[in-house]
Amino acid sequence: MNHFEIYKKMDDDVQAIYRSRLLTEILLSLNEGSKKLPQLREITGSTSQALIPKLRKLEADHLIETKEHEYFLTSAGKIVASGIADSFVTFWTINKFKHFWLRPYLEEIPIPLLKEIGCLYESEILKNRGMEILNIYNNQLKMIKEADHIYGISSVVTKGDTDSISERVKEGVPVELIVPLHVAEELKRSPYLKKIEALKDYENFKLMVMDEDIKVGLIVT
Repeated sequence: MNHFEIYKKMDDDVQAIYRSRLLTEILLSLNEGSKKLPQLREITGSTSQALIPKLRKLEADHLIETKEHEYFLTSAGKIVASGIADSFVTFWTINKFKHFWLRPYLEEIPIPLLKEIGCLYESEILKNRGMEILNIYNNQLKMIKEADHIYGISSVVTKGDTDSISERVKEGVPVELIVPLHVAEELKRSPYLKKIEALKDYENFKLMVMDEDIKVGLIVT
């Protein structure tokens, strides 16, 4: 059964949640923690008379439960609410950077990473200004210098990146990098070899090699 067929079978249940502002807001607010009725009134801006029928529906669907006048998500409710939250941050991220997403080579980004694209909802796009063609590169080095963790995929290697990452590893910052074979071979040569060998005993540093070409670069800090 494909996604469209699943949607057709679950059409009414899915639309009941997405079409109802209150149902959505209740699930999203409870996804952040349990709430009492007065708290839900304040969060949603709705009356008890409007909220109670929605709460009863969610209880009947086994998505929420009540304990001592406090509402909680059930195990199933946590899964549903988390999925709803993910869908909203994904749409938010795409709309926030809609012109940016038209340009990158997305086909090479692994599907699991595309599914987590919503994690970038608080990120910013750094653009070159004027003739400063190295501005983006310098900003990247600055972010590496200030990061408390570094996870990256890289199809190229530069001395600046290597020096900056080497310093952060020695400072105890967790670093995990994925590179293709041609970059791994480059790291075995001067001036990179000594830098990499000096990091081999650091438990906070992981370097992984893919046996296929990588056409994108991504660093998460």
